[in-house]
Amino acid sequence: MAYTEAQLAAMVRGDSVHRAVYTDPAIFDLEMQRIYGRAWVYVGHESQVPKTGDYHTTRLGDQDVLMVRASDGRVHVLYNRCPHKGAKVVADGDGCAGKFFRCPYHAWTFKLDGSHLGVPLKQGLEGTAYDPADPSFSMRRLPRVESYRGFVFASQSAQGQELEAFLGGVRSSIDNLCDRSPVGEVEVAGGIFRVMQRSNWKVFYENLHDTMHARVTHESSYAAARDEAKEIGEMPLELHIMDGNGEPYEFWEKLELRAYANGHGYMEGIFNPGAAERDPVSRAHFETLTAAYGETRAREILGMNRHNTVIYGSGSPHTVFQQFRVIRPIAVDRTMIEIQTFRCKGAPDGVFKRAMLYANVINSPSSNVMPDDIELYNRCQEGNATRGGDWVSMHRYHGTDRSDADGMVSQNGTSELPMRNQFHAWKTYMEAGAAPTGAAGTGDQACC
Repeated sequence: MAYTEAQLAAMVRGDSVHRAVYTDPAIFDLEMQRIYGRAWVYVGHESQVPKTGDYHTTRLGDQDVLMVRASDGRVHVLYNRCPHKGAKVVADGDGCAGKFFRCPYHAWTFKLDGSHLGVPLKQGLEGTAYDPADPSFSMRRLPRVESYRGFVFASQSAQGQELEAFLGGVRSSIDNLCDRSPVGEVEVAGGIFRVMQRSNWKVFYENLHDTMHARVTHESSYAAARDEAKEIGEMPLELHIMDGNGEPYEFWEKLELRAYANGHGYMEGIFNPGAAERDPVSRAHFETLTAAYGETRAREILGMNRHNTVIYGSGSPHTVFQQFRVIRPIAVDRTMIEIQTFRCKGAPDGVFKRAMLYANVINSPSSNVMPDDIELYNRCQEGNATRGGDWVSMHRYHGTDRSDADGMVSQNGTSELPMRNQFHAWKTYMEAGAAPTGAAGTGDQACC
């Protein structure tokens, strides 16, 4: 079905959205053009391509792309396609191309920035329109690539906000994640979890700040944690992490939910293992940061307690446990979640071990927590495919949100402000039509 801008706009009300936004493949295709075709989207971290020729493959919307460290030290993002027959130049995953890319099909070669380098038996192309200086014979670069404190974002559109303006208030979450290192730098470490979920990509974003679901959806895991703690006579961190979902509604109502432009936001933390005096790992971390920044600043850094920051279109960095849940749409009912864990350079080893523990307990495909969410996401997908009703509710505390200089803040921690804010951004993107194309140049055309 072809949708007009008016029809798309009518799918988002102030307090509800039409179920088709989760189930219609035609809408998914438009999202890939109008959201992922113009927004800044997280591609990867510079630490994943430390040396010249190192590359990391991923997806930006429905496009296969690769991030590569070129010979000049810059990071580029290229479409993973050879201009000859269209073959993917490198296989999925990470690797090192060496000094140049070589297509495995017919051995066309390209510089690390994607520029055309050469072809075998060039004499067979003499007298034709083949021109190595023609950008159409190069691997196409994404027109805009920027790094914020090592986090690399790219946009398929040559026009739009600068990255820092796009990120707005959630820049402070990335800052805090990095500042937890005494040298201000983090690196991807410890491997990456990947989980395919049978649901629309937007459901995951909504759930990240859905405080009403925790004690219901995760009852089995927090009940098991409490039973285990009772049996052993203590509540170690791995059980405490699961137990946090079982807090009473009064606890969740007191949390702050913050919403920013472009669909971004954050939820106040459930617990803060980084408190300076809590345990040996935290004390050692505090002492390391104090030596680097001074006591006042160290307390500020460890005192920032945010749970599941949302960078709409990219995913969710978690500052306290140093991770980034990257959200990649695959199809209208399929979403790939990639969990990257970060090491704070120069911090005590216990800080990284604690981050790994959290990732395994909460994010692992075999954890006691994530399967609860995955099951319910799929139930939402299947339920919204029925004729049982057309509208999905976002009514909780509608009309009570407060505006301030930075954006919006909820009156109550169980508010559905984050969902409403995300769909406000969705509607803005979708009403704007197709993304503008990039300017002509060596590989700099945007794909829309």
